[in-house]
Amino acid sequence: MPLKDQITEDMKTAMRAKDSERLGTIRLLLSAMKQKEVDERVVLDDVAVIAIVDKLIKQRKDSVAAFTQAARMDLADKETAEIKVLEAYLPQRLSADEVRAQVDAIVAELGAKGPGDMGRVMGVVKTRLAGKADMGQVSAAVKAALAG
Repeated sequence: MPLKDQITEDMKTAMRAKDSERLGTIRLLLSAMKQKEVDERVVLDDVAVIAIVDKLIKQRKDSVAAFTQAARMDLADKETAEIKVLEAYLPQRLSADEVRAQVDAIVAELGAKGPGDMGRVMGVVKTRLAGKADMGQVSAAVKAALAG
């Protein structure tokens, strides 16, 4: 079942269960997906949906950091709960060692040397590891691979 259909089914399940927190988060995700479809006149595939989920999770993590710094734990807890709901739609993430191995292989494949090639390497890495790894972790691995 495509991820988009799975999300719609989960929304229906949350409605029946009267799970308002989960329902709100799923509706937010569906809204972001619909917005992208309308703006770009495309039908989203699983890779595009995962990219949207990743973006929403990153926004929530930034919000959690801001709310924690402002001592608003009630809002930080709400955002953390939303992150948990959204993470259910991501595929299994690669471990740090697996990310490093993939990045090293791509760097060797491209023959990249030094920080000047970071943009070229990141372009390939983003397409291959999209949704499979945290891009902050990937970026750090690329910097380390090109520095060493």
